[in-house]
Amino acid sequence: MRLHKKIPFTEIDSIPELIKDFLCANLTDAEGLQFSLDNFRSRISEKQDSYHSETREVLCTVMEKQIGGHATSLSQQENLRLLRQRNTFTVTTGHQLNLFSGPVFFIYKILQTIKTAKYLKEHFADCDFVPVFWMATEDHDFEEINFFRTEDRSYQIRGEAGGAVGRISIKDISFISAFEEEFRDSVFGTELILMLKEAYTKGYTLAEATRIFVNRMFSDYGLLVIDGDDSELKQLMIPAFKDELLNRSLYNHSQKQVEFLTEKYGKVQVNPREINLFYLSDTRNRIDFDGENYIVVDTEVKFTSDQIIEELESHPQKFSPNALMRPVYQESVLPNVAYIGGNAEIMYWLELTGYFTSINLPFPILVPRNSMLFLKEKTLQKINRLELTAEDFFKDFSDIIKLKLLADSEILNLLNAKESEIATAFNELRDVAKKTDITFGNLVSAEQTRQLKAYERMRKRLLRAEKIKQYELVETLQRLYLQIHPSKNWQERVCNFSVFYAVEGHAWLETCLEEMDVTQSELIVMVH
Repeated sequence: MRLHKKIPFTEIDSIPELIKDFLCANLTDAEGLQFSLDNFRSRISEKQDSYHSETREVLCTVMEKQIGGHATSLSQQENLRLLRQRNTFTVTTGHQLNLFSGPVFFIYKILQTIKTAKYLKEHFADCDFVPVFWMATEDHDFEEINFFRTEDRSYQIRGEAGGAVGRISIKDISFISAFEEEFRDSVFGTELILMLKEAYTKGYTLAEATRIFVNRMFSDYGLLVIDGDDSELKQLMIPAFKDELLNRSLYNHSQKQVEFLTEKYGKVQVNPREINLFYLSDTRNRIDFDGENYIVVDTEVKFTSDQIIEELESHPQKFSPNALMRPVYQESVLPNVAYIGGNAEIMYWLELTGYFTSINLPFPILVPRNSMLFLKEKTLQKINRLELTAEDFFKDFSDIIKLKLLADSEILNLLNAKESEIATAFNELRDVAKKTDITFGNLVSAEQTRQLKAYERMRKRLLRAEKIKQYELVETLQRLYLQIHPSKNWQERVCNFSVFYAVEGHAWLETCLEEMDVTQSELIVMVH
């Protein structure tokens, strides 16, 4: 396995413009949030001054309680010890409880979190940095997480949707036998199968299964796993949740930024609600306000203002943050200085800068995570033979096909030359015609437009003809595209890590770690 090339996100067409502007420090209200030692120095100082020792004590107690009963590595034990110190900070990522990690980028973002913590320790020797994985146990969309895909198969687990997914008890493990059949002859297939069976055992919750799996993969790197569905941690959030219920603070203090982002980029990733909290029972339902009472949507449950505050203070574990409130929860309970996330995550975090300022909560450094693509040597050879590059497959591929089909077309060259001649002739005629009569000049302009459109129609017809004539080339290009973009999506958003781990084992993790440059956001193309 070898590195082929690294492509900066700023050079990839499909990366959102908001992310590109953020990486280039061209985004209003996001100054100082990019990856740099100076920015980290400021965040460390801010967090140290604002993070209370009482909060740290609760966090450490909860982490030790949650990890109890699970085997811990020496590096995890050391990180738990360090976390009690005032000069220890966290680097965090989070994700849904996807079955057996779901798409492989789940693994990449955790690895980058681990490497970023190590990088910061190298540059801020007086401080310590602990990598943390925040499990999104309170999400309720089971359909988003109950499957994963390999190159040949799709695997799925059944369960009851609607409540917090972390609380779902595993009853269906029928998918394991099919997985065993697919991987039993792979070099590291036995290890994968044992890993899967260890985590996904009947009676375990999805939160427990995910913790066991993540711990098995990353314990030696010192990664700590936290579950936010915890009454002691929620106790710390009572003031913020109360403020949200009574004053709609997130909505009110994010509107300026949301309007700016919408005007500049067309939309925002997540629109804030007036109340950004759910109510947790057997199901997880939005909390709304009808002008008189607080309504738990799609249920018969409702509260007066006094009743809902009493409920919050008595049972904070029943209140659950939505996607926009979760960053506030994380940054309140963790001594965090950096968050590593996908582009969509970074985009909704950037809606919250004004709200964080309003509640005097330090905003972390935001790091769009690295992407990785693993190409087979044969695939790269085919790309080279066609005189293409890996970058070409991340552009508008219909344009690439067009360029290849019409690369040496005599007809196209002739069409372009004649079109240029006609355009020049009409420009000269129009300039003279306008001096005679303005309406005559307009007539010439209209005729110019009509005739030039004819040339565009001829080019489109030529392309259709070349697609028929060179159908083998078109099929080859389309097959190559699907090898790089399975299901017409980025490989990392489709394939499970088992596809790569089955061949390389733990060495694959080390390869990913080695090639990641945590100071950059880029697509890393590997060949195997």
